[in-house]
Amino acid sequence: MTLAGPAVSVVIAAYNAMPYLTRCVLSVAEQSIGRDAVEILAVDDGSTDGTGEELDRLAREYPGLLRVFHQANSGGPSAPRNTGLDHARGRFVFFLDADDYLGPEALERMVAMAEENGTDIVLGKMVGVGGRGAPTSMFRRNQPRTDVFSSRVYWTLNPMKLFRRELLERLELRFPTDLKIGEDQLFVGPAYLHADGISVLADYDCLFWVEREDSGNITLRTGGTEPRLRFLPRVVDLLLEQVPPGPGRDHLANRHLTVEVRQLLDHLVHEPRPEQEKALARLAEVIAPLWHEGLDDQLSAMARLRLHLVRHTMLDELLELVRFERELGRSGVATPVLVDQGRAYARYPYLRDPSRAIPDSCYDVTRQLGVRHRVTRAELRGTVLYLAGHGYLHRVATDDVSTELVLRERDSGQEHRLPVTPTETPGLGEAEDKGRYRYERAGFEASVDITTAGGGSPLPDGLWDVSLAIGAQGISREVRIGSKRDAGVSGAAATHIVRHGEETRAVTLYTTRPHGNFTLDIGERKHKVLPQLSLRDPRWAPGAATELEFAGRCTLASFPDGALAVHLEDGRGGTAVFPARPASQSGGDFVVRVPVTGLPAGLWRGRLRLGSWALELPPLPASLAPAGWRRRGLPWYAKPVRDGQAGFALRVARTDLVRAVKRRLMS
Repeated sequence: MTLAGPAVSVVIAAYNAMPYLTRCVLSVAEQSIGRDAVEILAVDDGSTDGTGEELDRLAREYPGLLRVFHQANSGGPSAPRNTGLDHARGRFVFFLDADDYLGPEALERMVAMAEENGTDIVLGKMVGVGGRGAPTSMFRRNQPRTDVFSSRVYWTLNPMKLFRRELLERLELRFPTDLKIGEDQLFVGPAYLHADGISVLADYDCLFWVEREDSGNITLRTGGTEPRLRFLPRVVDLLLEQVPPGPGRDHLANRHLTVEVRQLLDHLVHEPRPEQEKALARLAEVIAPLWHEGLDDQLSAMARLRLHLVRHTMLDELLELVRFERELGRSGVATPVLVDQGRAYARYPYLRDPSRAIPDSCYDVTRQLGVRHRVTRAELRGTVLYLAGHGYLHRVATDDVSTELVLRERDSGQEHRLPVTPTETPGLGEAEDKGRYRYERAGFEASVDITTAGGGSPLPDGLWDVSLAIGAQGISREVRIGSKRDAGVSGAAATHIVRHGEETRAVTLYTTRPHGNFTLDIGERKHKVLPQLSLRDPRWAPGAATELEFAGRCTLASFPDGALAVHLEDGRGGTAVFPARPASQSGGDFVVRVPVTGLPAGLWRGRLRLGSWALELPPLPASLAPAGWRRRGLPWYAKPVRDGQAGFALRVARTDLVRAVKRRLMS
């Protein structure tokens, strides 16, 4: 009988990893998934600092869990990872560097996500430790099942992920041993491309990525431009061979044309001039098959400028651009822009320099302009929505402001643009970019009457998302508002019943989840009225034995005066209305008093009404004692009725004296 293997094989490549190694191994040994579900394959790649001895000690402490392999130093992480993979028996494999460590539930959560979604690769959220930067763009939210073309997962090509081992063996994947860096891209890239689904676990810190004090991390060792120019052509060939031309290839090429090119140029500046010229010419040759003009739309202005200089082998200009970028990073101040005919151009080196003739498109940051906004007021009063706050385009002075409020119905796309009143915002901008840019007229105030906002007509029922089209100097950018608001501006759903002529409508101002932007729900698309009304069992009012009391709760934000009331009908055309009144100074409790002494004789049934909404009154308790009184000297009574119909039923009648006497004599 063959015993099933573990769920996960954790492969740890270790070279001179003390003292980080111990924490790394212990973080795996203590995983919540349990030791029966894990095997640790640690490979000592010729360490000289006691790493091998510590691994042997840990193997004695965790027999059956940790297997140790010793081999001569290979000069990189590929060979030890391959050794571990060759001996792996788990359904899944996780590669862990000996400097790093796992969150306690990392493996359990990642395996569960892979099994639940049938995916071949799981990316667990990475957290930088000790100053090391970890990738973030792909971890904004959980993604149960995605791929490289419809997500940002390709922007992390390190192997610290959960792989289904069957995928690796089917593809015969191993790390290339002839590369000092970039070997992980040639392993992870094909795995991504051939995976049957990729999962992203973003709501738990899975991997802690450690910056060693000696900067000796295996994955951080570099050696100038030469090793990059060895692996980058192979990555380019991989994309050309395995991904057809089109948006998918462009999406992946974007990563290499930005990240790898910039990293190579950072090393280029430290090399002798002849080596710089040679490396730049080679780089231009390598990236040529990936780049085309249509790809520019996906690139930042800085990346477009950088690639233009590379493609034209403009070495001196590139060296200046690298220096400029470094200074930009140190200063913490965004680059000024030139606004011209509704476009914004970053003032990067050589902008409109006639001797270089670099196209303006390399500097165009119009679509990249940051939008800053904040809401300081958002409330409904009657049929009017009042909004106030500020909004501006980062680095664009608030001259010729043309900001508008935009209401757009989510399903139909119907849109209405409404004017706002610009307001002064002195001092705005002082807290960013060291106060270099000021936005003195970025404020806005708006009042939106839903009875006229639809081009002079009432807004139709629907979900109306609220946006701000922020405009200045001929540039306009639209942004949803509400996610950034003052502490006193509530984002909780607040439903108002408003009156328009003879009609009442439900209008709810609320913020969306998870983004927190304002939306108007008109007509109960998401926020129903009746669940916000409730009634307790009626009773005779304390101290008033002939007044029927209905106590209830209303969580609506507002409704017209007198609109909430108990309506009674006697089935013969008689009606009676009793308005609700607040039961306390605050809160939504209310009470309705029905003086039964004023009701004509009949069988009364009723509802709690609010405009066109109606809530059936609860039945009178069977234990409720009859009420009695005299009207014009004659005895009357009111009592609960059980006649087979559900709900409230109250009989009001004059007492039959003859029958009353007979009952008394017979008793």
